[in-house]
Amino acid sequence: MTDPVQLLIDAGAIPSAPFVPQSRYNGVPLSVLQLRPDTPRQVYVLRRFIPTPSTLAIAERHAVSALDRPDLLGAKHFGDPLLYWRIADANAVVDPNELTDTLGRRVDIPLPPGM
Repeated sequence: MTDPVQLLIDAGAIPSAPFVPQSRYNGVPLSVLQLRPDTPRQVYVLRRFIPTPSTLAIAERHAVSALDRPDLLGAKHFGDPLLYWRIADANAVVDPNELTDTLGRRVDIPLPPGM
């Protein structure tokens, strides 16, 4: 059977790499939904499974200060503000703003992948 997502990629209907490398969705498979034959196909991202925080190696703990934001934590600890989601994953928060909402909160900073 032919993969409908691959057919759409081959036809140029969707980009072969729809997310930037820093995105939490980079590498997550795509799928296609078509509710009825007369409706257009909808490409969607399959579910991304968040790693269990206890399986991530922690490099350090950061105490939240007044000027912290999730993107600033990503920039400070990984050199890229788009990587804030790695910190959110390590702390099991769905809304990244939860990381910095409480002054003094201790936030786990994971090691970069591959370390």
